Amino acid sequence: MTFLALDVGNTRLKWALYEEPRSGSRLIAQGAQFLENIETLAEGDWADLPAPRWVLGCVVAGDAVKRRVEEQLELWDVTPQWVVSGNAEAGVVNGYDHPARLGADRWVAVIGARHRLVSRGLKRPCVVVMVGTAVTVEAIDTEGRFLGGIILPGHGIMLRALESGTAGLHVPTGEVRDFPTNTSDALTSGGTFAIAGAVQRMVDNLRRHCGDEPLCFMTGGAGWKMAPAMALQVELVEGLIFDGLLEMASRRLALV
Repeated sequence: MTFLALDVGNTRLKWALYEEPRSGSRLIAQGAQFLENIETLAEGDWADLPAPRWVLGCVVAGDAVKRRVEEQLELWDVTPQWVVSGNAEAGVVNGYDHPARLGADRWVAVIGARHRLVSRGLKRPCVVVMVGTAVTVEAIDTEGRFLGGIILPGHGIMLRALESGTAGLHVPTGEVRDFPTNTSDALTSGGTFAIAGAVQRMVDNLRRHCGDEPLCFMTGGAGWKMAPAMALQVELVEGLIFDGLLEMASRRLALV
């Protein structure tokens, strides 16, 4: 039963086709497309793929984008299922005040991280960082309860805000420096340190809450840029949302 996992973010649609809807399944093909190019998928990236029997995805880009994705999926005459955050799923309990209001991508990433811990036989608290258009930093306790998380602007939004609100500053191509000595490096380093500081604060909060040292997973399109600048040890995971979608699909099938 081939399985297509979809991660529709604010900037890009990421997809992965697996041999089966279960954790550890063999990856057949994967790719990404900017949202403005979604209409090219059926005749482009997806044209020669084997037809998936099941599609599960998370979308944060809004209903209009979701409808455009569904139109492309008519290539295979398959109706996708879209993740809606709930009270509990796949071993994770949702501690959000209003569970259904938690972003689907955040919920799926938390489930993916929890699955990674359990599959390794680890009983540890965990911080999950997604670095994209926005940055989210989530906390999971030792028992698999999602305690909550923070949202802050990604690098691009920070820099554009400074450019629009300050005279003489322009979006730079700078480097991260301990002691920046030019404006480009100062802006790039400032955004990086802001994100790093937010992650460190969440790790400190979770350590104090659980009495144990948290593991930290980092994912997202800009994660590879952010990871080297972190003072604490992070594990860079390329497809954490796909890990979560596979685990959710596997659990849901078992209930059928």
